[in-house]
Amino acid sequence: MSSFKSKNLFGSGPHRFSQLKQGQLLIGVIQFDQYSPATVPFGLVELDVVVTGRLVAGNDAALWALRDAVVAELEETPTAGVLVGNDGRSWAQMSFVRFEEGDRTDRGRLRSVAYTATFRRFLGATMAQLPPQGGGT
Repeated sequence: MSSFKSKNLFGSGPHRFSQLKQGQLLIGVIQFDQYSPATVPFGLVELDVVVTGRLVAGNDAALWALRDAVVAELEETPTAGVLVGNDGRSWAQMSFVRFEEGDRTDRGRLRSVAYTATFRRFLGATMAQLPPQGGGT
């Protein structure tokens, strides 16, 4: 059974997990006075794990309860937890950062809505650690 912070958010319907790109963030060097086919590595990219699937319930009210339970896990300042996939694979220190619903609710014997949920393992500074931005001295 899949879970995030030990909560079964996506178990009402079919869902799958995928890891996005991993590796170095590479930036090309630009020099206007000469040709320079060089790149500079800036460190590892942050890992994203994406869950895609359908929330499924017996009626509209129950489907809205499932949606609300998922959205309630989004936080102003994300806190990390363990994300566990259907096959038991787990990702530590993941933060729930985005939830996107499909464009319609399908209605038949059951109600369902497609979704994409994105979790990220932050590597760098948190917002609280960044220097203040803005307006002069």
